[in-house]
Amino acid sequence: MKLLFDQNLSRRLLPEVEGVFPGSSHVQLLGMESVDDIALWQFASAHGFTIVSKDVDFVELQLVRGYPPKLVWLNCGNASNTELRAKLAGQLETIASMLADENVGVVEIE
Repeated sequence: MKLLFDQNLSRRLLPEVEGVFPGSSHVQLLGMESVDDIALWQFASAHGFTIVSKDVDFVELQLVRGYPPKLVWLNCGNASNTELRAKLAGQLETIASMLADENVGVVEIE
């Protein structure tokens, strides 16, 4: 499993997850920071990524399209990078476990 952080999240969050999710990336590092949600969705699905976003649009997209890709939805409002890093670090094992479950498409972190 590898994670793909969308443009509304800092790429500085990557080091926090790379030990558990090797091969993870950020849209900016892939030159995709200006693609629309559908294009990002298709890319993630084709390349085995789970999308990490604060954007509810991806949750709504998954309701229509199903999965893959799976989602990690950071539903925590205007959190700083420090707060997001702490939330991710505290939930990495839970995220990995839930993403491994074929019946789970979205992991919500509040």
